[in-house]
Order: sequence, then C-alpha cells, then structure tokens
Amino acid sequence: MTPSTFVGTYRIKDSKVIIRIKNQICDSAEELLGSSLCFEIIKRAVESLRKRESILLKVFGNRELNEETLNLLVRIFQFLEKMEAEHVVRVVPGAEDFFKDRNLLNDFVEYLYNFWRSYERFIVCDSEGDQFDKRPYRTFNRTIENLTELVRHTYREIQENITGTHPRIYRQIAAGAEMATIATPKPVPYPEGSYEKLLPIGMIRQILFYPPLVLNPPNNKRTGKFERIQENPMDWVHLNREEWLCYPVKAGDFLAHVYFSEKFFELGLSMANLFELASDEDLKRKPDAVYLYGVAEDQFKARDVFPTVFYEDEKNGMLVGAVPAKDEFGYFGYLKKMILTLHNIKKIRSGKMPFHGAFMKVFLKGKKPATLLLIGDSGAGKSETLEAMRGFGADLIQDVIVIADDMGSLEMKESGDVVGFGTETGALSRLDDLKPGFALGQIDRAIIMNPHEVNARIALPITSFANIIQEHAVDFVLYANNYEDIDEDHPVIERFQTVEEAIKVFRDGAVMSKGTTKTVGLVHTYFSNVFGPVQCKAEYDAIAKKFFEAFFKKNIFVGQIRTRLGVHGWERKGPEESAVALLELIRNDQRY
Repeated sequence: MTPSTFVGTYRIKDSKVIIRIKNQICDSAEELLGSSLCFEIIKRAVESLRKRESILLKVFGNRELNEETLNLLVRIFQFLEKMEAEHVVRVVPGAEDFFKDRNLLNDFVEYLYNFWRSYERFIVCDSEGDQFDKRPYRTFNRTIENLTELVRHTYREIQENITGTHPRIYRQIAAGAEMATIATPKPVPYPEGSYEKLLPIGMIRQILFYPPLVLNPPNNKRTGKFERIQENPMDWVHLNREEWLCYPVKAGDFLAHVYFSEKFFELGLSMANLFELASDEDLKRKPDAVYLYGVAEDQFKARDVFPTVFYEDEKNGMLVGAVPAKDEFGYFGYLKKMILTLHNIKKIRSGKMPFHGAFMKVFLKGKKPATLLLIGDSGAGKSETLEAMRGFGADLIQDVIVIADDMGSLEMKESGDVVGFGTETGALSRLDDLKPGFALGQIDRAIIMNPHEVNARIALPITSFANIIQEHAVDFVLYANNYEDIDEDHPVIERFQTVEEAIKVFRDGAVMSKGTTKTVGLVHTYFSNVFGPVQCKAEYDAIAKKFFEAFFKKNIFVGQIRTRLGVHGWERKGPEESAVALLELIRNDQRY
C-alpha cells in the first residue's frame, strides 16, 4: 500500500509538524490513517521505541520492523476504526499477531497518540488563488477544527474496538493542530531590488490557536545586544516560500514586517499574544522595518559581530534586522526585542524618546486619572509593583488602562506637554515573579514557554490597540530601583529635586539582575534600554535632556521607587509595599 497524501504538503522540523494546505486536509479516518504524514509519524514512533528497546514492540511479535509491517499496521487501524477486533482478525490477513495481547496493543495505540501530540503542530492555509482569508472562520472550521475532531474520533474508535468497552471519562484535548494561520502573498510596495524577493512569502492574515498553549523553544534567555552593521541583510538572503511566513506587526504606529523561518514557527506565531496584526490597509504602505528571524547559517554574512544585527537603509527610509537560525536564538526575547529595537531607533531618529518601562493610567475613586510611567530594566519590579497595586487598591481603584507593559515612546507637543504611547497589546512576563494564582487565573488565554525552566515566560493579551495608539499625558515618571533596601534616608518613593539628579539615576540604569538574560549581579544599562538608545547614545542624550527638562517645567513628579525585587527575601513583599506607597502618592498628590 502506498500512503496517500494530504491536500497539500507537510514538513517535520525538529519537534514541529507544519502542514500547508490549499483545501480541506482529509474527510475520513481512512484518509487520515492512510496519509503519508500518519505513516511518517508511526515510523518515527516505532523507531523511538526500538532505540529504547521498549516492551511495546512485542505487539509486532516476530515480524521485522520494516515498511511492509508498518503498512499492515496501518491497514489494521483502518479496519479497527470501523469494526471490532474480532472482525478485523478475520478480514485482514496477518492481523492475528497484533491481537495476541490486546492490552499491549491498546497501550501501543495510546503511545502513538501521545507521540503525535508531543509535536508542536501547525497548519498554514495558503490562500493564494483561493478565498481562505475572505471567510476565515469557515476556513479554520474545516481545517484545524475538523482535524482535531477527526484525530480524536479515530483514536477513540480504535481503542474502543480493541478493548470492547467505552471510556467513562472523555478529555477534549487539542489532538489536531495547536495553531493555524491563513497566509497569502500581498503586493507590498517594497523598494525595487533585493526587497522584492519577499513578495512571494505568505503574509499572515488570521491566526487561530488553542490556549493554554505550552511551548518549549530551544532557549530561555537572551544575551548580547543588537549590533548595527553596514551591509543590508536583504542582499544575503534567499527565502523559500515553503519555509517562511510573515507576521506584519503594528507596534503603535510603527509597522514592521517580521519574517520568520520554520525553525522558529512556534515563536513567530506566538506574536499573536503580544503584537497587533497589521490590517490589509496597513499592507498598502511601505513598512518602517523588515526583520528576518531565522536566516540560514550559510546565508548569514555578519561574522565579526554578535549575530543579532540591524542595518539602517537610509536610501529607502527603512530598517532591516536579522538573526540566524541557531538554537541559541530560539528565545522569544530575540523576536520581541529586535522589533522594539527597530521601533526605538525609528523614534529616536524622529526626535522622540523611547522608554523601557511600564506605562498605565489609573482611575482612583473621587480623583482625576493619573498616568504612571515606571522606567527600569527587566526584573526591576515594574510589572510586579503595578500588578500588586491592583490587588491592594481594589477598594480605591475604579479602572486601570495599560498603555505599555514593556516599551513605549514619549512625544512633546508644541505646548511643551509630554504624552506617551505604547507598543504591545500583550505582556511577556516571568512566571516566577507573578503573584501566586495570577497566571492560573489567566491561563485560558496564555502561551507559556519553557515552564520547566528558570525564566519561564507567559505571554498574555492585556490591552487593546486603541489604548496604545492613543496619546496619554504623563503625570509621574519613576525609576524602578530593585537593589536598594529601605531606611530613613532611602524611602520607598523618593522625589528628585533637579534635572541633573534625575538624569544621573535614569542614565546609570542600575538593576540587580533577576536572570532574565545571561547577566548576573548588579548591572548598569544606559537608560535601562539596550534596545535603541545604546545604539544611538549621542542623539538619545540630547533627547533625554530635553524631555527631563520638560518634566520638571511641567511639574511632572520625577523620582525613584524602591521595589526591592532584587533584594533577597523581599521578592514578594518589596513590590507589595511599593504598590501601597504608590497608591498613597497618587491619593495625596494635590494635582488630583
């Protein structure tokens, strides 16, 4: 028997199965079991058993583990989906060997089912020449939903016909694909030349996935910074449309076309929980940046710098980022932070002040809304303090609008007033630093990465695009100090008296590392932001001076808040006390 094929193609890359289709996948259990993908999964599963000399191999008796035997097994499964074991033995020659120990055969089927589910499974609906993106729900229903139901149905029918019994407990798990996307090439107005090679790549228009989604990318920490180079990576690369997709990101008003290779599919599609997906209207204009995430090593030409690079294409008014397809860069931080680096450089070039911090508007009962900006490096306690404030201020707070959880930018109006904007609609947080129970309460929307390791991350949608794109006047600017303890001379919240005093602390960017990168101990980062300001220090110094002078002129509260997240024994209590002090600061501020 020659295995049939899906209506489309599939690729198995590391621990991922990527199915590309132009129509329905399959309509019946017989087609599913007879598909080339099913045969390949069975072959790999049996090989895994053979390597560890598993007792499950006894299901084959004395048969040689070759293609003929596996084809016979598939044939048996096809009949088992339709009839009970007693009948299968009579109609399939050679089947009796597999039924000598039905419990063992049942365990083998359970193993195959779990082996399939151990892969990260993706469907790409290629709508070129079709109308998938016109009615996305119908497309998803007849692909990812149908496959899930068909796999579950086939598994259950086979097991019931082996055992002769019905289960009393059913678990409706995502047995088909975990994520699906509709992608189609779009006539993006790229500059002529090397950029035109991007046009055949599918542009993601819709995504569907089943949360909570647990992923295990190859790395869980980021190191180094993004280096400027003098050669355009677009001149190096040759992209195969079967191996790449594009997620067009809207980070505020910044448009970045993020191309990612199949090696990093799980990370690329996870952007759905963090960044707004650009609309068809957005794709009618030239992007501000292009990011190539997962360039083949033999194509990556930047050899003399750390290989997370970007190029400023001044001629075409664009930025181009590139990272190679190596396991060490298989961490979501390399995806998210490069996008934000390119965003920040674009803002700096236009005289605006990008920041690394948390920015939100708090509505207290009986008070005007107050907008807080907490600036600090990863692990400084920004998100933890603001989240604790929600809990401790439950009786005082009417609403909280998140504008930026990690990165944003400040602009100055003609009046001298300072307003801020966000970049991301989601948050990427450390599981270890969240309040107990918080992640569990949000798990029905979550993408969780490397939950078994230090620096495990959870990506959650937390705000709307309308909130991050709208301008918000700034009322408080605080540096998140996680390394100093509290005493009479070092209160939880301390107001700076001069521009110079404030700039010194913010520019020094001191933080006790929490292990979110590969740094340890007390480290110093220029304005707590290696994502743009470090690469443009001269310009950023002038911009920061201008904005800090405006803060003081407009009577904006500028100071530091000691979260103590990096002080041993205060990892929970520190942000909680900071939250209480922050609430009191807002309540007692005469401006409100």
